[in-house]
Amino acid sequence: MIRNETIIGILPVGAVPELILKIIASNIEVHLNLPSEILPFFGPPADALDKRRQQYDAGKMLQAFSVLELEGFKKIVAVCMQDLFIPILTHVHGEAQQGGKFAIVSLFRLQTDKMLSKLTSLVYERAVKVTLHEIGHLFNLLHCEDKHCLMHFSSTLDELDATPIYFCRYCFKYFKVATRP
Repeated sequence: MIRNETIIGILPVGAVPELILKIIASNIEVHLNLPSEILPFFGPPADALDKRRQQYDAGKMLQAFSVLELEGFKKIVAVCMQDLFIPILTHVHGEAQQGGKFAIVSLFRLQTDKMLSKLTSLVYERAVKVTLHEIGHLFNLLHCEDKHCLMHFSSTLDELDATPIYFCRYCFKYFKVATRP
């Protein structure tokens, strides 16, 4: 099988445990057949913090990444511990530039109250699902109506947990076309 040469950069924003970055990277390679590389640490942009909400604006975070000079990467997924929002939602697990270069995944709400200080296998699985979903958006996949598809919209952790770690056959076909060399 010919390996696609699209390179996914994984950008840790703030204090992100190295293990979760490695788990995300290996799952990108296994599930999407795309090479990935963990990039050097990047501090969270101060102007993205909404002091009133005590959350980071995901759109402003994505905008801050666009000024970084990261050559050799077709797509970049930032991974952070900060709580993210977009103006129309109280929080988001991830956000991507549809068909663009940058996405961001937040680990903040992937942990339940009992696990706030621990990253468990369930948190790792959730992080992988959100990351792969956001990468789908980077390759121009839209939300899917099929509840058994990784591209199905999940607004709660229960919905995310019920979502599989793979695309439905239609989204998979579109993804393969989008990632062709």
